[in-house]
Amino acid sequence: MAESEPGPLVADIGEKRSCPVDEESAPSKKPKLVIDLEDGDAQDEQEPEGEASDEEKDGDTFANMMKHGLTEVDVGILKYVSDHEGFSGILKERYSDFVVHEINKQGKVVHLDDLSIPADIEEVPEPEKECDMLTEEQKKQLGELQLFKNKEGNVSIEVIDDTKEKRTLVHKAIKTQFPGLETKTEEKDGHKFIVAYHVAGKKALAAPRKHFWPKNRGSFCHFVLYKENKDTMDAINVLSKFLRLRPNMFSYMGTKDKRAITVQEIAVLKITAERLAHLNKCLMNLKLGNFCYKNHPLKLGELQGNHFTVVIRNISGTDEQVHQAMTSLKQTGFINYYGMQRFGTTAVPTHQVGRAILKNDWNEVVDLILKPRPGAEKEFLVRCREEWAKTNDPEAALRKLPNKRCVEGQLLRGLSMYGKKNIITAFGLIPRNNRLMYIHSYQSMVWNTMVSRRIEAFGLKAVEGDLMLRGTAAHVLTAEEAESHSIHDIVMPLPGFDVIYPTHHVGKGYRELLSVDGLDIDSMRHKVKDYSLAGAYRRIIIRPSDVSWEVTEYDDPRISLVHTDFEKMENKPAPVFNKEGKYRGLRMEFSLPPSTYATMAIREVLKLDTSIKKQTQLNTTWFN
Repeated sequence: MAESEPGPLVADIGEKRSCPVDEESAPSKKPKLVIDLEDGDAQDEQEPEGEASDEEKDGDTFANMMKHGLTEVDVGILKYVSDHEGFSGILKERYSDFVVHEINKQGKVVHLDDLSIPADIEEVPEPEKECDMLTEEQKKQLGELQLFKNKEGNVSIEVIDDTKEKRTLVHKAIKTQFPGLETKTEEKDGHKFIVAYHVAGKKALAAPRKHFWPKNRGSFCHFVLYKENKDTMDAINVLSKFLRLRPNMFSYMGTKDKRAITVQEIAVLKITAERLAHLNKCLMNLKLGNFCYKNHPLKLGELQGNHFTVVIRNISGTDEQVHQAMTSLKQTGFINYYGMQRFGTTAVPTHQVGRAILKNDWNEVVDLILKPRPGAEKEFLVRCREEWAKTNDPEAALRKLPNKRCVEGQLLRGLSMYGKKNIITAFGLIPRNNRLMYIHSYQSMVWNTMVSRRIEAFGLKAVEGDLMLRGTAAHVLTAEEAESHSIHDIVMPLPGFDVIYPTHHVGKGYRELLSVDGLDIDSMRHKVKDYSLAGAYRRIIIRPSDVSWEVTEYDDPRISLVHTDFEKMENKPAPVFNKEGKYRGLRMEFSLPPSTYATMAIREVLKLDTSIKKQTQLNTTWFN
């Protein structure tokens, strides 16, 4: 959340960290906002609309767009568990103010602390060392080519004393020591040359070459990925290009936020630790380490959660207010609402699209995604929407989009291929995760709304008619059972065909809420199997673990207040806090289980609306 109180602090959003900053991480000109905060299990769903968060936007333009966005009230986020007085503060003034460490399935917090390559079990002896095949000058030229300094060119190496075996060793030496380069043999004037060139963007998706792989070595190389100001899929795509692999060769337990420093486990099939480690000299804002070989990949959702280190700068709260807020978070917890990032940032919320899908109103689905909408957005999207409204011609509207991979482009392409009378098939061209996100967003809105009603009606105690889990099955509490259970045991259902509902009057409100939206709670199966909702159960209150905090004072808003894994490996000193300073910051740490949102924990501490719309209004006031 950004600060509501005007102040003089304007830190450089595009701060340069230990790794070089590439073009994708260039400084943004828009004011600091709370967007896409990391959730406890880093869910593998992303906002599907055409607006890309990494595009530069003018602050006023972004503010105009957000005037038509959602607030917490719009998605049922209404209540707090504690009665302490809230206070203001700036969250994510720098991306290094939000650090996330994955907690793996063994319960260990993942850190990057070792760049060494594990000893190989079995090595095939080479007649000559690869490193001896290249001169220092050739290595320098190849290094520049690899780092894109000579991207359009190539490096030619003449093979002296030419033999096929020697050429093979030179080819292998280049590819091993300089990942991302491809080689070929050419003959000029009777002499043979090995030509190295950059393949990123040309043959990046070519099938990987078969290399010798020892039988006693695990098939998957597991490693720790440390990244700064990049989301997980961007990082995977970068690694894929350098290694000439398809992105689906990598596996992970959860995606991580972009505007943060995050540390997580990744696994890749039959790529050596040596090849991965070589990438460290040319990766930007990424670092790989803690290599080991195992016989299994990673699976989404296997993690136990995430550990967060969060800095809230320029806080207005007194030490006593901070103590009350953090003690409440530690002892009682927070309402386990679905955070604002679940519902999108545009004038058309994702849950409205989800409702139309569940109602089987496919014309409404198309209309919501493609119609002109209030608020500023990218010019090509505005032209695309205007063309669609004017002509209803998918091909004409599609021509207005330079990037056809956004949701609007994918839907228009589907309509062009299958016609406007076959919308269900056309809609299927949108990636499955994005399509399901719409209906999950609707479920989330219903859950938030009903939980707010439950807290309003009964407060923070278990009551007769509430639900609790016994194993994976839900059980309705009797009055006697309610006396021996706490609010931390209580769950509420996401609507679906395979759940039961609380038997008190709040539980009966589910039917009423869905009925108002034109849905029948007894008919949650959809004629398209993907859109049938089984439902699930979710705890009302989450109590974070490993909670700690300190109030720090500082003078320079540009200094980092967190000692990162990479800085520790570089032997850089930890931040030194002043006893007195111009500004005060709250540094908090806590761990969350899967499927919980850090934004909602921070909301409970500050008592401020976490929506981008509200934060943009606050920032606009500040900047004006």
